[in-house]
Amino acid sequence: MVGELTWQKRLLGLWLPLAGFLVVALFPFTWMAATSLKTNAELYDPKAMPLTIKHPSLVHYIDLLRETNFLVWVANTMLVAAIATGISLLLGAMLAYPLARMRFRGGALLAITVAVTYLIPQTLLFVPMADLIGRMKLGNTLTAVMLTYPTLLVPFIAWLLMGYFKTVPKELEEQAMIDGASRWRAMTRIILPLCMPGFLSAGIFAFTLSQNEFLYALLFLSKSSVRTVPIGVVGELIRGDAFYWGQLMAGALLGSIPVALIYSFFVKYYVAGLTAGAVKG
Repeated sequence: MVGELTWQKRLLGLWLPLAGFLVVALFPFTWMAATSLKTNAELYDPKAMPLTIKHPSLVHYIDLLRETNFLVWVANTMLVAAIATGISLLLGAMLAYPLARMRFRGGALLAITVAVTYLIPQTLLFVPMADLIGRMKLGNTLTAVMLTYPTLLVPFIAWLLMGYFKTVPKELEEQAMIDGASRWRAMTRIILPLCMPGFLSAGIFAFTLSQNEFLYALLFLSKSSVRTVPIGVVGELIRGDAFYWGQLMAGALLGSIPVALIYSFFVKYYVAGLTAGAVKG
């Protein structure tokens, strides 16, 4: 049969590339898990294989929870990520909707400006951000990062939602307005429910970036009680030239679990939102 895939073609074209991708994707997690489960004696044994565990132990996880504020860092991270994501989705939707559904002078230029804003390096923004946060006396507070993270998230969310809003036929909105609905009611009752996969994908992206953000958290959060997981793990488990590798890997592995769970539950909507938002309607 013409075009039939033989087992050789499946092996070379599907299974081998998939296996290679899985190895590359899972290798960091395997290394973290193996390192976190080793005792210190096995961890610093130069003859031991990196990925083999002779005597599994949870001592590094116990020390991480007992000797550091890891649970506080996790709570701070989830709170900051949730609030920053909510603010970014609200502002991103408010920016994307008129650019995608309404025609006005300068709209195209504003849309390009939104895309360009996302490309500005974070290292160019942290100096004025630090000055602004200092003037507002928000140093060492979670409010500082809650207000600065949306500056990184809103441009991308707006760009993604613009593409998704354009996929919804304008006739649906026009018909609702002909039947007496206001633009606000048509947007909230028709457009936004149809664009929910786009909001989910944008929300997952914003939550992930907020959870993993390092520079602003390092700059604004120096007290242990207000740190997030990336800053807390690096700041308190690396002391001078002493690296507490077991606890570092335990913290990194535990810190990655929430994002992995979110992606596993919403991966279908995430992919649908990205593919729909990447094309013009």
